[in-house]
Amino acid sequence: MSQPTPVTPIDAQPSAVTDRLGAVHVPVDDALARRLADACDAVSVLDADRAEAGRDWWPLAIGWAAAGSVPSRPALIARPTDTAQVSAVLALCDAARVPVTPAGGRSGVCGASVPLFGGVALDLCGLAGVGDVDSESLVADLRAGTFGPDVEAGLRDGHGLTLGHWPQSMDLSTVGGWLACRGAGQYSNRYGKIEDMVIGLEVVLADGRVIRTGGRGPRSATGPDLTQLFVGSEGTLGVITEGRFRVHPVPDGEGRRVFGFDSFAAGLDACRRILRAGATPAVLRLYDTTESGRSFDEADTNVLIVLDEADPALVSATLGIVDRECAGAATLDIAHVDRWLTHRNDVSALAPLWRSGVVVDTVEVSARWSVLPDLYRSVLDALSGVPGTLVSSSHQSHAYTDGACLYFTFAGRPPEEIGADDAVGRDTWISEYYRRAWDEVTRATIAVGGAISHHHGIGLNRGRFLADALGASFEVLSSVKASLDPNGILNPGKLGLDSPFGPVVWP
Repeated sequence: MSQPTPVTPIDAQPSAVTDRLGAVHVPVDDALARRLADACDAVSVLDADRAEAGRDWWPLAIGWAAAGSVPSRPALIARPTDTAQVSAVLALCDAARVPVTPAGGRSGVCGASVPLFGGVALDLCGLAGVGDVDSESLVADLRAGTFGPDVEAGLRDGHGLTLGHWPQSMDLSTVGGWLACRGAGQYSNRYGKIEDMVIGLEVVLADGRVIRTGGRGPRSATGPDLTQLFVGSEGTLGVITEGRFRVHPVPDGEGRRVFGFDSFAAGLDACRRILRAGATPAVLRLYDTTESGRSFDEADTNVLIVLDEADPALVSATLGIVDRECAGAATLDIAHVDRWLTHRNDVSALAPLWRSGVVVDTVEVSARWSVLPDLYRSVLDALSGVPGTLVSSSHQSHAYTDGACLYFTFAGRPPEEIGADDAVGRDTWISEYYRRAWDEVTRATIAVGGAISHHHGIGLNRGRFLADALGASFEVLSSVKASLDPNGILNPGKLGLDSPFGPVVWP
């Protein structure tokens, strides 16, 4: 069974690890612990396991790990291996009013899988494997704890199929996590995001009831789409244990292009025209001059990477449209595509930068084409105005007929007057800088009517923004939560929802 990959070591002995977030921690008493042990294959209360289950890839937590802390540890980790065991665990915890935080690969970067109020961490990695595959109908069942490489291996070996979902976290993340956060793969222009791929779910509700949504026939009109109610709910409405997905034959055609544009706005407009014409190249990624220099040694241009895979005739038609709409741009070295493919999932620099005192993170948002150029400029100007910012940059990573995702990167460092030996001062500065940088990006996105997250989700990091982002519809989300989880045990403190266990405490 595959296990989560830690982003960085915790610099403390397991028994000495502390919790950084000051929320109320709900214990698991001995009687409940025994019942949980009887209900599922394994439980753990080991200090080392609790420490690892108390964090995900939220960048802010990397610095805390260097100080021997994690965001928040559970009292116990439950490790079920089938849906019936998940059901039993939830029923027990619901009756005892103990919070449950579902988690898979814990590759999320917004703190969504952090057990903020202690209680039980529900490790779903034991629910792994490819289920039924209908090659004729191009439909496959995938269990929630299946890691990305195992999904592709299971579909390709013997079936010749692919899901087409290739997130940067491919090796680190699971099917359940993709669904919980409405994830996007790097080939999303061709295959869609995870919400476009999924057609049905198996979900365990807070009281242990097991339900199935959708998946019985294509494009059914059987009332509201309950599948999409749970996709993106980050474990707050129910625990996803399996999904049914549209899959595709492994393509036998491929084509590549690389262009350089004089301005980021001109590159965005070319991407818009390509999608408007009906072409959907799998990869259509535009980098500003800062990122073009960093990634491709092309600091004087805005690099557009194009890669498509499909039937050869479809690839040819798609690239014909790409060539037409990029006719005014410079043609660059096609080897840049290989360079991107080789390094696209490399996040090895993240932890060393944080440990050296550099605060770095990425924020992905989306908006309509008509406002993207202004959003790009306003966000970079705002980030540059935050004291301590070393650099800010952006690229367009996922494009659609109505708009695209902009991926902003920022990095900052405490001022020299806060010395390396002033741990409290540096810690305070980092927290305030990090929060303000996120505030600037998010407020600018809301101001133009954009979406504050494209595929990383909400978690803890964005929870404070969700009510403003959703407006009056946030009350509907709160009502759904109260109906499906009246005792509030499912992943409390996330999505900006009220929690019966106390308020969310920002570090």
